[in-house]
Amino acid sequence: MRIAFSPIYHYKLPPKHRFPMAKYDLLPEQLLYEGTVTKASFFAPEKLTQQELLLTHTEEFWRKLQAQDLSRKEIRDIGFPLSLKLVERGLHIAQGTLACARYAVKDGVALNIAGGTHHSFADRGEGFCVFNDIAIAANVLLSSGEISKAVVIDLDVHQGNGTAKLFEHNPNVYTLSFHGARNYPTRKMTSDLDLGFEDKTEDEFYLNEVARIIPKVLDEQQPDMVFYLSGVDVLAADKLGRLSLTTQGCRERDRLVLQACHQRNLPVAVSMGGGYTERLATIVDAHANTFRVAQEVYG
Repeated sequence: MRIAFSPIYHYKLPPKHRFPMAKYDLLPEQLLYEGTVTKASFFAPEKLTQQELLLTHTEEFWRKLQAQDLSRKEIRDIGFPLSLKLVERGLHIAQGTLACARYAVKDGVALNIAGGTHHSFADRGEGFCVFNDIAIAANVLLSSGEISKAVVIDLDVHQGNGTAKLFEHNPNVYTLSFHGARNYPTRKMTSDLDLGFEDKTEDEFYLNEVARIIPKVLDEQQPDMVFYLSGVDVLAADKLGRLSLTTQGCRERDRLVLQACHQRNLPVAVSMGGGYTERLATIVDAHANTFRVAQEVYG
């Protein structure tokens, strides 16, 4: 099982941003400490090329980022202070998801410690997302002929609005988003399948919907690649989530998705997505469950 991770995933930010970013260092340490993976499992992704980037994002957006020429509103929409380091980080994360997809073709599954930047549109970033890593990976693989059909399973608590918009007219990418109905973004785009859950939705109802819908979508769409966004901001303890899943429920969600892919011999590239509980250990443990389940399902 291969895992994308680079120290640039966690770089120095102003104090208000440092807490959630710390998970990118702590998660690999936890996985190694408990023996879920070994050091040989990790690889450091290179930077995405401009050619690969421009299959998804506009030349004007790329020019502005290189020149550090975004407007105040554009910077505010992203949510992070603008810097060349932030842009570089996004290029490494996107390349990590692309590389994971290629590893998954060989190994069944591969996971990116970061990624899931699904609020990024072709011409702008928002919601702590600069580049859309899953969209970039899908477009590169489609362009090269490595795949012909992809399904995006986005189970982050926030709708994947950027991903939905990017693929709204592309029949080769099916977008599915399970999210909080009343959560960010206020203005949602239209995925191929959207399911908005009411506030305080608990394990039983949520997991029943995952078990009912995901296998059906995979059987109907017959993809040759699955991208899974496994955000843990669905937890009841999450300060931005508004749903009420338990840690065990979140783990079972991952099991349902990964088993459905494994049973159908579908390669799956996993991006971590969001997690914003007050207790950092809760975030790390919930994300670690995704890796634990992947190891159990795929061996």
